[in-house]
Amino acid sequence: MPPAGESTVRYERRGRVLVVRIEREAKRNAVDRVTAHGIDEALNLLDDDDELWVGVITGTTTVFSAGTDLKDGSGRTERGGEYGIIRRRRAKPLIAAVEGPAFGGGFEIALACDLVVAARTARFGLPESRRGVVASSGALFRAMRALPLNVARELLITGAELDADRGYQIGFVNRVTEPGEALAAALELAADICASSPVSVAASLAALAAQHDAADEAGWAETAVAVERVTASDDIREGVSAFFEKRPPRWTGH
Repeated sequence: MPPAGESTVRYERRGRVLVVRIEREAKRNAVDRVTAHGIDEALNLLDDDDELWVGVITGTTTVFSAGTDLKDGSGRTERGGEYGIIRRRRAKPLIAAVEGPAFGGGFEIALACDLVVAARTARFGLPESRRGVVASSGALFRAMRALPLNVARELLITGAELDADRGYQIGFVNRVTEPGEALAAALELAADICASSPVSVAASLAALAAQHDAADEAGWAETAVAVERVTASDDIREGVSAFFEKRPPRWTGH
């Protein structure tokens, strides 16, 4: 566990709803090990407390999350996997409330949620191919479930971005709000969910998740193959070096 007093994640109860905030704005809410453990701690509470029925995860007013901290890494947690959330088996719905960029692992956090509320400032992207790596936290199979296949392909191989309105048009985003209002709208959506039977909600989510179990296993296996392939390449070293040196990468294709 991270040392006490270093948490970059805050969480609070709003009745039956747990609000989880990633607060590392100076690093664009990139997830390091401390942050991953903070998310894990909050979502463990959501999972284990019978008085909590719905979760909302959000960032700050300017950025949702830039994904993995490339300098410090993000690590995994026992119950949640990457970022404390990506491989978590949840029985309760989780809503992503997105303001500003949700890039790389930040997008993958949103893909791991059940519903997405996005302000018009929100942008979703998977820039890993521009770094010589691959999206390793679920996007290689979750993106094509949540998005039309050709849109998912474009995001994965070009570094293109998806804005909130386009995300709503294609069915990925559930609600679009004005800037600064994503959390409020997510709480309204959470209240709608709380008007339903928690047993019925949990049973419905479990039934949906069970239908993806075999596909998830295959997806993680193929993700591991892709990660192994790029890890053995020269491009991954060049991509990371170019990122830190703030210059265009010089790809070799090897």
